[in-house]
Amino acid sequence: MFQVGDKVVHPKHGAGVIDRIVEERISGKTQTYYVFSMPVSGLVLKIPTAKSHLAGLRPVMDAAAATAVFGAFEGLSTDETTNWNKRYRENMERLKSGDLYEVARVIKCLMLRDAERGLSTGERKMLHSAKQIFLSEMVLATGENYHSMENRLEDWMHPGRGKEEAASC
Repeated sequence: MFQVGDKVVHPKHGAGVIDRIVEERISGKTQTYYVFSMPVSGLVLKIPTAKSHLAGLRPVMDAAAATAVFGAFEGLSTDETTNWNKRYRENMERLKSGDLYEVARVIKCLMLRDAERGLSTGERKMLHSAKQIFLSEMVLATGENYHSMENRLEDWMHPGRGKEEAASC
């Protein structure tokens, strides 16, 4: 069970901090909820405490693990799927997994594809979501500010770098 002040990650929305734990009565049934806010997006979520594991709620990784994820970014493999629908479904499953390495793979693949060929509207939205999920946890884990972390990610993907890999996304 999480406590007020704990840093947690929701796989679909990113990282945030539990602001409070509340009890609410809905349809005659009282349930306890985690109320947590996400500093990056400003979103506030309520998750039933009894079902938090089903939602995939987990603690934010520590700074060393976050640094390792960022350090592993360059070496992450990307898929060779050329079919847009299949690639989109696979990337969506990676995002839903809650695994930050999988989220990083989605970012890398889509950023390489964007540099080489451009992205469809759906993939552009997916890239934006993946970046928010990734960066929100990195910010809470490392204490760096969002813009400096975003700049590190963008610097790694500067134009021209890794274009030969884009064909494999």
